[in-house]
Amino acid sequence: MAREPRLPPEPWNEQRKSLLHNWELPIFAGKYVVEWIVYYLGRWGLLRILEYSSFLSVMFAVLVYFNEAPDRKKQKHYQAWQVINTAQGKGGSGGRIEALQELNADKIPLVGVDVSRAFLREVRLPNAMLMRSDFEGADLRDCVLEGSRMDSSNLQSANFRSGNLKRVRMMDSDLESADLFEADLTGADLSRTNLKNVDLRHANLKGLVWAGIVSVEAANIYGVKSPPSGFVEWALQHGAVSNKDDE
Repeated sequence: MAREPRLPPEPWNEQRKSLLHNWELPIFAGKYVVEWIVYYLGRWGLLRILEYSSFLSVMFAVLVYFNEAPDRKKQKHYQAWQVINTAQGKGGSGGRIEALQELNADKIPLVGVDVSRAFLREVRLPNAMLMRSDFEGADLRDCVLEGSRMDSSNLQSANFRSGNLKRVRMMDSDLESADLFEADLTGADLSRTNLKNVDLRHANLKGLVWAGIVSVEAANIYGVKSPPSGFVEWALQHGAVSNKDDE
């Protein structure tokens, strides 16, 4: 805060010399009186105190704002969980896409979340903690779950069509009748999963971890891309099919 010393107005006789017309005299006189009022107010200590008080009040408001930031974040998380829990078991989105993304962006674990039968198309939850979650019958087409952990989850009949499932962990999960058509499963871990009746057509299986898969009965592996060595042969020997259509 910079302060310049306020000088008194020039004497009346000096200022009057600048007048060009007599009709300007009342206006000039009023201006001269105002200049003196401003000068004396500027020297009044109380006004200076009020000026500094307003500055300090702004500083105090800023400090309070930052001090209450954690509480505001907690309230935001509480409202997001309310949206998710209130809509459990219901179809549609119901604001759950935004709520899930908001919580995940703040690195809040989503362990055990129940979004069965929810419409979550294009949801973006990279590196999410989704262990023991329930996505049964959920619509997750074009989703981004790259690097997420979905171990021990119920993913039956979930629709992951064209989803980004790179490096996702689904160990010990149930994917029966799930739709993984054209999904990108690069580096995904499907150890000990149930892939019965899963649609894997044209899915990218590069670097897939498939040790101990429980079942691939009736799983459709037509056109899978970059499958790990021995996977296709093993799958066909254990009941998988390779059909162009989804019948």
